[in-house]
Amino acid sequence: MKNRPRLFLTVAVALIFNLIGCARAQDMPGKRDSINSVVLNEKRVIQVILPEKYKAGQAGKFDVLYVLDDGNIKLASDIQRFIESEGGMPPTIIVGLINTDRDRDFLPTHSNGNKTSGSASKFLKFFKDELIPYINKTYPSDGDNTLFGHSFGGVFVTYALLNEPQLFTNYIAGDPSYWWDNGVMLKQVKDKLPSLANKAKSLYIGGREGQGMKEMNINPMDSLLKKDAPAGFRWVVKAYPGESHGTVRLKNMYDGLRFAYSDYGGRPIVFHPTNGIVLKDKPVKIWYFDDTTKVHYTLDGSQPSITSPLVKPELDLPGPATVTFRQIASNPKFDKTIAGEFRAGNYQATTPLKKNYKPGGFNYAYYEGQWDKLPDFKNLTPVKKGVADSTFDINKLPRQNNFAVVVDGQFEIKQDGYYIFGISSDDGSKVYLGDKLIIDLDGLHGDDLARSYIVPLKKGFYPLRIEYFQKDGGRKLELVYVTPDNIVKKMPTPIPYALQYGRR
Repeated sequence: MKNRPRLFLTVAVALIFNLIGCARAQDMPGKRDSINSVVLNEKRVIQVILPEKYKAGQAGKFDVLYVLDDGNIKLASDIQRFIESEGGMPPTIIVGLINTDRDRDFLPTHSNGNKTSGSASKFLKFFKDELIPYINKTYPSDGDNTLFGHSFGGVFVTYALLNEPQLFTNYIAGDPSYWWDNGVMLKQVKDKLPSLANKAKSLYIGGREGQGMKEMNINPMDSLLKKDAPAGFRWVVKAYPGESHGTVRLKNMYDGLRFAYSDYGGRPIVFHPTNGIVLKDKPVKIWYFDDTTKVHYTLDGSQPSITSPLVKPELDLPGPATVTFRQIASNPKFDKTIAGEFRAGNYQATTPLKKNYKPGGFNYAYYEGQWDKLPDFKNLTPVKKGVADSTFDINKLPRQNNFAVVVDGQFEIKQDGYYIFGISSDDGSKVYLGDKLIIDLDGLHGDDLARSYIVPLKKGFYPLRIEYFQKDGGRKLELVYVTPDNIVKKMPTPIPYALQYGRR
């Protein structure tokens, strides 16, 4: 009599999923496809959902999310697209498998209480020898795969991880039925877990808080992973309060994908100054403004590795160097690398103040046109000219989009020492000190991109030129500098108008 509640649960869950599949088959997103499987000796129907912006023949390939059970396909599509729209994961191909006999396919062992159970090894072979090769050949797959399964599907996800770990990068098991066959998966995990060391795989397990975790035998799996999970293997077990076996799928799918792509996107590596000139025997500091636990650096231009030192909020730069920062992700393709070049040099030469130049602001020239990068302004005639004083604002120019501005003049330095110039713009910009290009932010981009340049200057006057264009969307042009007195305080400020000189 002990097995009756679980047998009832098995039949009920199977019935629910079959009904869900039938109800939703007609309104699933994507296209219907199929494979005549030799391994399974049957035709297998799949639902393929391509990235929303993908067009046939275009370059580029995509990760693939394989989804078990009909009823999870639309859910996966909705959640994936939402996370993608928020910058949390890349555009992804979704491959949903239409069920024929889920008990046969998902369960690794046979039980007398379930007459078709026990052919997970064949189903996994189908993935390995037929389905994944077919998807890689037919669709723009990059070979980086994630597998999601719920209930018995969660058992199969775990079975696949242990027996063919190379097939997928990420494994998401939603409320998995680890009670199956007296906890057979626990025994397999204990035996095979060490083989996953340093293979850059991730496993997410989500269940129902309290009795649900106990019923599904997830708690012993959690204890086993805490005790024996090897180095380089990412995993999490999470319990959700107030959910049912069916409703917890939504949170499992969302949090599982967020965990799988936890290294994707996010802020770029930010450090300042990003380039510049350094004097002999006058060291400078580099400031780093984000998480220091995953970013490594080198000072000789080589690629940082896991053994390179971790970045600190301040790095001492004793002299010329190529500083390279690398954020090392669990999936190498999401690594972020950025470098800064600091060259040996001297104080920059001053220039005499031009006779007709007066303080109170630089000059500007306004142009109209449509560009994807900064144009050659020598070949353009400005629509409007004026003084870029305290009343100047790019949001008050005649156009809000499809325009460009050149701001130029001379500025005064009243103290010898290092100066840091920084700019942030949306869209592209460049900064010239005299005839030298010191910051290049050209091209189409948002306002989260900023660059800076450190340079030694003496008292006197220096020419400055800023070029900027705006295509569409947001508008931003912000130039700041850090004086020798403010470098210790890390305090950037605009160049005071009293130190800005232009034609009058």
